[in-house]
Amino acid sequence: MFLHSVNLWNLAFYALMVFMATLGLWDVFFGFEENKCSMSYMFEYPEYQKIELPKKLAKRYPAYELYLYGEGSYAEEHKVLPLTGIPVLFLPGNAGSYKQVRSIGSIALRKAEDIDFKYHFDFFSVNFNGELVALYGGSLQKQTKFVHECIKTILKLYKGQEFAPKSVAIIGHSMGGLVARALLTLKNFKHDLINLLVTQATPHVAPVMPLDRFITDFYMTVNNYWILNARHINLTTLSVAGGFRDYQVRSGLTFLPKLSDHTSALSVVSSAVPKTWVSTDHLSIVWCKQLQLTTVRAFFDLIDADTKQITQNPKKKLSVLNHHFIRHPAKHFEENPSIISDLTGTSMWVPVKVSKWTYVAYNESDKIYFTFPLANHRKIYTHVYCQSTMLDTNSWIFGCINSTSMCRQGVDLSWKAELLPTIKSLTLRLQDYPSLSHLVVYVPSIHGSKFVVDCEFFKKETRSIQLPVTHLFSFGLSSRKVILNTSGLFYNIELLNFGQIYQAFKISVVSKCSAVKEEITSIYKLHIPWSYEDSLTIAQVPSTTEIPVKLHIAQPENDSHVALLKMYTSSDCQYEVTVKTSFSQILGQVVRFHGGALPAYVISSILLAYGGQLYSLFSTGHCLEYATMLDKEAKPYKVDPFVIMIKFLLGPSELPKEIKIISPDLPILTIVLIIVSWTTCGAFAILLTYFYYMFKIVHLQASLTTFKNSQTVNPKHSRRSEKKSNHHKDPAVHPLRLSANDAEDSLRMHSTVMNLLTWIVLLSMPSLIYWLKNLRYYFKLNPDPCKPLAFILIPTMALLGNTYTVSVKSSKLLKTTSQFPLPLAVGVIAFGSAHLYRVPCFVFIPLLLHALCNFICSSGPCCFGII
Repeated sequence: MFLHSVNLWNLAFYALMVFMATLGLWDVFFGFEENKCSMSYMFEYPEYQKIELPKKLAKRYPAYELYLYGEGSYAEEHKVLPLTGIPVLFLPGNAGSYKQVRSIGSIALRKAEDIDFKYHFDFFSVNFNGELVALYGGSLQKQTKFVHECIKTILKLYKGQEFAPKSVAIIGHSMGGLVARALLTLKNFKHDLINLLVTQATPHVAPVMPLDRFITDFYMTVNNYWILNARHINLTTLSVAGGFRDYQVRSGLTFLPKLSDHTSALSVVSSAVPKTWVSTDHLSIVWCKQLQLTTVRAFFDLIDADTKQITQNPKKKLSVLNHHFIRHPAKHFEENPSIISDLTGTSMWVPVKVSKWTYVAYNESDKIYFTFPLANHRKIYTHVYCQSTMLDTNSWIFGCINSTSMCRQGVDLSWKAELLPTIKSLTLRLQDYPSLSHLVVYVPSIHGSKFVVDCEFFKKETRSIQLPVTHLFSFGLSSRKVILNTSGLFYNIELLNFGQIYQAFKISVVSKCSAVKEEITSIYKLHIPWSYEDSLTIAQVPSTTEIPVKLHIAQPENDSHVALLKMYTSSDCQYEVTVKTSFSQILGQVVRFHGGALPAYVISSILLAYGGQLYSLFSTGHCLEYATMLDKEAKPYKVDPFVIMIKFLLGPSELPKEIKIISPDLPILTIVLIIVSWTTCGAFAILLTYFYYMFKIVHLQASLTTFKNSQTVNPKHSRRSEKKSNHHKDPAVHPLRLSANDAEDSLRMHSTVMNLLTWIVLLSMPSLIYWLKNLRYYFKLNPDPCKPLAFILIPTMALLGNTYTVSVKSSKLLKTTSQFPLPLAVGVIAFGSAHLYRVPCFVFIPLLLHALCNFICSSGPCCFGII
């Protein structure tokens, strides 16, 4: 039926749209790197000790619990309270488990064992009963209040201890991070009860799917509070995103807004985190070993030696987080590092006067200081670059002030280095260090180890190469390339005109090497200067490497920085860099950033088709096919073309002889359903209404099929019936009767209404699922986002279930009703794309008007008189 209703050109267009949508979905769900996270394992059997809560608290929150994580002897020892460590509270997210604390808890326990429990952390976890808070926001406030009580309960467990904590650190996964931020909005909450907040894959900016007003209201309350009180919130907050592997929460939603220069918040993507350098999916972010190791190292560096708790110094907190999550200098963290270092002891001093130098260290018996005089190099070069493959944490590069060939003390430049997967590197602009006379590279005495140190002086313009990206609509058919002919160790490829989220490219790096006897590694780092979302690619050269290039955050309007491809190369190789547009990744970005609005566009298109059917009923007296009206009304310039992917699948005893708008059982059914809505769950009542309406349609379809079959078997009887029907033409004297044509028109109309009702049911499902999951705790859902809608929708659908086109097409209200879907379709897109819970409010308006058409007639008796 659908294929007969559209022409070939439209069908080809729809097929193209489906193909493009499929490409975009494939990029979102499969177009990312493989999972490179190492699994974190427990060395002993994990145990979760349930913390006994006060009776009033347990009664108030019967579905929630608090646990303490432990393993082996630690778990046994801490079954006897009070505790003596540093409290950390883990908050799971949507449908999350309190047992997700085990990865970071186990790693922290191993770290404490390594230092003989000089310090240790006690990891607590909240059991939210796996609530679907990303779909139903009615329990978010309840979770927040319970966490507040948990914090107070936890701190009481340390009462009387010498170093008793006064605050806790919180790790929140997904929506758990938002609940943690919401604590500050509580009236009686003391801000100093939290000393640190780390969130993992938490959508801070907006909900992924705004399915009810409680979610959006909760977000508005939390974000408005943090914005208005930005200068007074001293809580150090770190938000870690999973990158492109996390298709459930796109990383752009996890970035905390930078509200002022005094902000104490950091946001970073896991692919940019030093010593992690991998993208994580929404669940693996809590067990990814590389990321959890980084987090635990930061936690131990945050400890104040005097209080044996996490420091209260906000500057130190930010310094630690920057050290571990933003830029790691390949040195252990020091709060006040020594800038001046002694360069003494038995060692060799070797002067180096060349501009490019390489030293291979192997089984060195003596310490060696290689000195580079800077006076002559300043005249020719602007920068110096050094790298070392020895990834220890000792200082390795210094600057001498006013020295001849050697110095007793030097400025430790190692703190300005950057750790990468296979090297540590340092780039200095010479004019920034006018007082330095020499650069000193230190090679320690080693046995059995081999490493390489390289240094080179260069002019900035020889290592900065501009590469304009290809146009969006080049579709990958054209490309631009640069060739790196010089034998440098480091290049910056400036990706010009790249800063929008809808841009996506593939960069191909082809390396060709001469006389390579052993394996050489190159590193390609995509650096986005306006947000911490860098990604690294490691390549064994010679090779051909493809790098996907797209953004999580668009470039701010007032930002003039340029995205860079930083290339750490080999001097023995030549590199060819090619960039071209990736159309499939562009479609993926469209789905990633705008896919959540698809339901609104689909409903908007159905509304347009619905309006077309009502108008055809008014103008011609017949209701056209849904597919025909969808093809005619839902044009690409009106709605998203992807909505055409919806197919008309609804379809399966004698036709009703008389039309009854209000049957005797209809008021009873309506009252029962309203009572169900009031006493249980509005979404449940809507679902029951949906089944009732479906039964009416199926019954009508079956009746029509039976009638047609009997017409085929006994045509004389059919003609007699038709004559009898024609005899009763005056509705003033006789009730209206339903013909086969009227039944077909009614089916077409009911099918469209069924489509709209299906979307209302789908959008109300989250609260229904939440209610069913918690039915053992309470019978009535409170708060209930669907209850007001149910009160209006139930009587409306009860009337529509008994409505036929023959009783509507003579209504005075029909023309007005047919004109409403167009502005409502616009409203659905304008207000429903970002707030899906508002969509049903737009949908029920034409349904209500449609139902009222039964009671407002143009001439003759009122339709209400039809029995």
